[in-house]
Amino acid sequence: MHDWITTPVTADLLRGALDVESTEHGVLPHRLPARARAQNTDEQLATAESQPSGVRLVFRTRATAVELDALPTKRAYVGAPPRPDGVYDLVVDGKPAGRGIVLGGTVITVDMAAGTSETRPGPPGTVRFDGLAGGVKDIEIWLPHNETTELIALRSDAPVEPVPRDDRRVWLHHGSSISHGSDAASPTGIWPAVAAALGGVELINLGLAGSALLDPFTARAVRDTPADLISLKIGINIVNHDLMRLRAFGPAVHGFLDTIREGHPDTPLLVVSPILCPMHEDTPGPCFPDFGDIGEGRLRFMTLGDPAERASGKLTLQVIREELARIVEQRSAEDPHLHHLDGRELYGEDDFAELPLPDDLHPDAATHRRMGERFARIAFGDDGAFGSD
Repeated sequence: MHDWITTPVTADLLRGALDVESTEHGVLPHRLPARARAQNTDEQLATAESQPSGVRLVFRTRATAVELDALPTKRAYVGAPPRPDGVYDLVVDGKPAGRGIVLGGTVITVDMAAGTSETRPGPPGTVRFDGLAGGVKDIEIWLPHNETTELIALRSDAPVEPVPRDDRRVWLHHGSSISHGSDAASPTGIWPAVAAALGGVELINLGLAGSALLDPFTARAVRDTPADLISLKIGINIVNHDLMRLRAFGPAVHGFLDTIREGHPDTPLLVVSPILCPMHEDTPGPCFPDFGDIGEGRLRFMTLGDPAERASGKLTLQVIREELARIVEQRSAEDPHLHHLDGRELYGEDDFAELPLPDDLHPDAATHRRMGERFARIAFGDDGAFGSD
């Protein structure tokens, strides 16, 4: 039996969140600030920013056992097998030390064919890590990257205290569902988390599934967040939403960068174009799910665009890569801290032959690992955009 000490979950115990909302049950970490959320009307973005990808509890303790009560919001899909529960990763003194899940929680059942959903409230649950070594240690509990997670109570068999900030640089990354975590196996397995660990930096992950759309409120959130390094992975969502034409895309990118530079005039800023996605390389969106194999647990995506539509200004990944390279080259003449990376250096044709995209859009767990390792080598290497001074 343990003599438990309960510690309130407060903002000083959380890393990677831009806001912490008090709720009926506890606290809810957010990855966009309240002002940005107030300007958003899209349910997909609201869901994505409330899923704590890259968010972790960080504390120092002598505890040998730790429990966290949480209320997750899980998603189910009509006609599909149950989705796996969200994973909590335990990291002790920088090393993986365990993994767990929280049962129960609210379940939102989505009928993608009908475009409807139904919410069934459920009870909170507990994830427990015990058998930890004695002595003072720094503990991180990485929250599920794909489940909205209200934090209710943190218990331990010894007192906990916040970990003072160290001299590691803070890296803020913004991108799509691929940066959010898509089909990664766990929160420390998403490619930005892999890259951050290898690069020795603190991660703030603004990977927002389906929502890397050059929204001005997202640019302002990046502008107003303290960071030593910034990267923006732009393109795939703009194509698969069929959001804009080439005429609008270039000025929108300039505006997004202008806003960020208002708050970060000299911060190393890396613009990353899309990784390889064959269905959108030369074919515009929009992109839609294909439900043909949903009963076997396989969801695929397909594009309804026509390559001939490029002539009217519709965007493909090839067009976006060319435009991003042009914009960065133009701006870097006056902005020496602005850099460009072709996303195919993270995942290209040879990688697709070896590790194809399971649903034709999102990378799997092995590909996340590969992308994170490559980004760390390219961006954090001595000659990279984020190389040490």
